[in-house]
Amino acid sequence: MLVARPLSLCWIGLFGLWSACAHGPEAKPESHRPDGPEEIVIKPTLDPEALAKKLQRYAPVRIPFDGGPFSADQREAIAALVSAARIMDDLFWEQASPSGPVLRRRLASPVNPTEGLLARYLAINYDAYDRLDDFEPFLSAVDPSGKQLVTAKPLGATFYPTDLTREEWERHLKEHPEDREAFQSNFTVIRRRAGELVAVPYSVEYQAELAKAAKWLQEASDRVGNQSLARFLRSRAAAFGSNDYQQSDMDWMDVKDSILEVTIGPYEVYEDRQFNYKAAFEAFITVRDAAESQKLAKVAGYLTEMEKNLPIPDEYKNFHRGLSSPILVVDLIYSAGDTRAGVQTLAFNLPNDERVRAKKGSKKVMLKNISHAKFDKILVPIADKILAVDQRSKLSFDAYFNHTLMHEVSHGLGPGFIEKDGKRMTVNLALKDLYSTMEEAKADVLGMYNTLFLVDKGVLPAELRQTAPVTFLAGIFRSVRFGVHEAHGRANLVAFNYLLDKGAYRHDPQTGTFSVDLDAAPGAIRSLAHDLLTLQAQGDYEAALAMVERFGLMRPEMQAALAKLGDIPVDIVPEFEVESSIARR
Repeated sequence: MLVARPLSLCWIGLFGLWSACAHGPEAKPESHRPDGPEEIVIKPTLDPEALAKKLQRYAPVRIPFDGGPFSADQREAIAALVSAARIMDDLFWEQASPSGPVLRRRLASPVNPTEGLLARYLAINYDAYDRLDDFEPFLSAVDPSGKQLVTAKPLGATFYPTDLTREEWERHLKEHPEDREAFQSNFTVIRRRAGELVAVPYSVEYQAELAKAAKWLQEASDRVGNQSLARFLRSRAAAFGSNDYQQSDMDWMDVKDSILEVTIGPYEVYEDRQFNYKAAFEAFITVRDAAESQKLAKVAGYLTEMEKNLPIPDEYKNFHRGLSSPILVVDLIYSAGDTRAGVQTLAFNLPNDERVRAKKGSKKVMLKNISHAKFDKILVPIADKILAVDQRSKLSFDAYFNHTLMHEVSHGLGPGFIEKDGKRMTVNLALKDLYSTMEEAKADVLGMYNTLFLVDKGVLPAELRQTAPVTFLAGIFRSVRFGVHEAHGRANLVAFNYLLDKGAYRHDPQTGTFSVDLDAAPGAIRSLAHDLLTLQAQGDYEAALAMVERFGLMRPEMQAALAKLGDIPVDIVPEFEVESSIARR
């Protein structure tokens, strides 16, 4: 029997940002990880005015929830899914930094207006490090013993010991080759036990929280009203206990004809800036737009042709991935964890497991309501200041949304498993900490390359030949504002500087604006796609490093242009109506 009771929520100030209460009946057990004292002295590193300006870089956007299309059982399922997602949120707080959870509890009840500002900014960043300013701390915190809790954000977040060096890592794997698979797994943390490095499965490190999440998923599976979605929820619940996510990833690929589309668990590796190995917890609860999904489904039928058309030798092409590539257009009703920290996700292409991709392909999920919010609130104002006057009319939401789609499609193209030094490995293992930047740059550039290819094929509208390159240029300035040491921002710097040097982009020093040479752009895009795909296919870490060092820099002309955008929000902060409109059971 399920007893109705209200959602237990905490609301924090200006933006209505929610975080799980650290007290009350749903507080999570914390006995197996460092807790820290509650009496902590906190001070901002900025004055209140500067901190308020940082908050203004995020535009609040209300995300509505309409319960009308759902049955009573499905509304119960959504409530259970939100509860499971909240646990993913708690887990990501723990993954992001050692001090984040302690500061979250300390600032749950701010004692003055400045602490209120800090609490809101902490909630956006999921720790005390500014995700738009290369993880610079925005507060200091000292415990009663005098220990500084906030120094520099560890490159490996909490996935590894904070004092672990690359040299120690390599030495351990050389001396203990039997540990390599577990150490490089997406789903283990590395800890010191009796002076030795050991790999601890997520199912052990986060056992109590994952057990709770599994129960919520099991409850939701009984009520979602779709057999394939229920199967995924049950297998993902099992994966939380077994630490084996392969079957549940395949079940996720097989979800069919469900109004609800749910993605939950450990997925992306961006938070691990040390090696790009460890996956962070997140959740998306979305409503499928069947009509829009059908419009885009035809693109999936051209995957093989797009792979054949890649500008690299045939031996580097990947025809071994599964050909299934569902493309879904959805509206987001709730998100949590990694995806909710800092810059909000527009779309995603999962799963990341190459074994699953080989069998099932990958699924592209487009968040249309989030795309509209970013286009209207951010990209249009940027284009009005950045683009040459004669090209501003070419800015297009359809081009913006289409490139997001083609970016995600392109993640599933090109090298996956490669041969390097006589060993078979994935590209991410070969490129290590540079993988995320190279992969995002590849997806961005192939997104343009494949758009032009499908225009030539008559699959996409002819007007995209002009609107897509111009809209992409404006979008680079949006993405670079995320921070040049963040994978997406740095990837856009690489693309921008390369294409500028190749003559695809033009800069007018008189007006400080930019334009696209529509004749030169296709060849320059092809050249950059070739270079990125080749270094991935060869697993060439040194070539990737050289590319980042040459092109991943902020040049004066871009710096001057960005200075004109100070009054435009950098991103959005979602405020989810579902939190207040649906009761958790």
